[in-house]
Amino acid sequence: MKQPQKIVKKINLDTFESIIVQQSILDETYLASIIDYIKPEYFRDSNIKLIFEVICNFYTKRQKTPTATEIKVYLSNAEEKSAFKTVVTDFNLLDSKYNKEELYENTEQFLKERALHSALLKTINDSSSDVGAINTQSVLSTFEDACNISIIDDVGMDYMNDIDKFAERLQRVTKYIPTGYEWLDKILGGGWLEEGRAMYVFSGVTNSGKSIILGNAAVNLVKQNKNIILITMEMSEDIYGKRISSQLTDIPMKDLHTDIDLLVRNVKDIQEKNPSSKLHIKEFPPKSVTVNHIIGYIKKLTSVKKFKPDAIIVDYLNLIEAPVVTGNTYQDIKAVAEKLRAVSYMFNCPVITATQLGRNAFDKEDPGLEFTSESIGLSMTADFQASIWSSDEDKELGIIHMGVQKNRFGVNFGKHAFRINYDTLAITDMKEDFTSSSHVGEAESSISKLMSKLDEQ
Repeated sequence: MKQPQKIVKKINLDTFESIIVQQSILDETYLASIIDYIKPEYFRDSNIKLIFEVICNFYTKRQKTPTATEIKVYLSNAEEKSAFKTVVTDFNLLDSKYNKEELYENTEQFLKERALHSALLKTINDSSSDVGAINTQSVLSTFEDACNISIIDDVGMDYMNDIDKFAERLQRVTKYIPTGYEWLDKILGGGWLEEGRAMYVFSGVTNSGKSIILGNAAVNLVKQNKNIILITMEMSEDIYGKRISSQLTDIPMKDLHTDIDLLVRNVKDIQEKNPSSKLHIKEFPPKSVTVNHIIGYIKKLTSVKKFKPDAIIVDYLNLIEAPVVTGNTYQDIKAVAEKLRAVSYMFNCPVITATQLGRNAFDKEDPGLEFTSESIGLSMTADFQASIWSSDEDKELGIIHMGVQKNRFGVNFGKHAFRINYDTLAITDMKEDFTSSSHVGEAESSISKLMSKLDEQ
């Protein structure tokens, strides 16, 4: 059934300018909620613009709304004093009390329309002065931010008074999507959070297996009748498709081109068992798109294909362009991480991605967060981060390791060994945990024991 469209009522923005200034003086909470979004240039009335600028400057400095007397102190000439008198006189035409819900709703509309108008004017001015100076990604980000302005008047949880309601929520079962790996599910408290609001990051040095992990995550979700969007900036759609095909069907990658019939048959069998499952793989050139571009793509895809994603996988975070490139790697990567994590809220599903570890993490077993490349701000933003590593010995034995670096869902420590089939790049659980050393010859008895286990399988 088609949902009825929300009717957006049109308000008189010029008249609403006076209401904003009046309420900003009368209600400090209201001013605090709009101060980060509103700019003096949003006001067309020159008198209101002047007075509101005084109010903003005072609040920024003192963290409180100025009184009428305090405003007068900042008015240095007759023209400014006349402007204040005009603005206050107009207050007599307004009611001092305003329905809060209506006030916030109308203010949000005002801010969006004026922010969009301001962004449009700036873009036109920039394009007329110097076409080459236009940063299209910055322009897109500005318009996206204007459209997404949201004034929050929800005061949150009143814990002491609402303890009964909170107790009821505690009894609700948190829903998880199993990762496909028993150890990882245990570490995460059950698996990927089904409702999202979480970003999971796998870190490793070059060729450590980050993309292999992400591919296996997608395959495990497909086998659970889930919808997955896999966005790649690391490899082409065809290469990812080849990997997914091999991981999904157990046909070695080198044999896919000769076993086409078997591949198609196996995939159709899996599709029969998981009729609702979908996997969309989309390739973008590295550093060519921002998170806003990705959001736009997901919205278009979900609209055209009529499905809700159960997980969004991005390979990988560092290859996304910052919304505004500052040249400061820490800030740029942190901004991307924060924006990408917000996607999990927007689409109510987990976001699973990867990041690079620095060169100093080569040959390191169980590297910590301090080895995260480019920006520790990424790790600060992630809800879960795990390292991926393998020694030369491990690769010969078909072993890949995962170690907990950060975990908001449980213990912040622990490591585990998985089996990897390099013919198919499929990763599976091992019955027995195993920790390797980069030093050749160490723990020979453990290796012998492991080899015996592998021979039995």
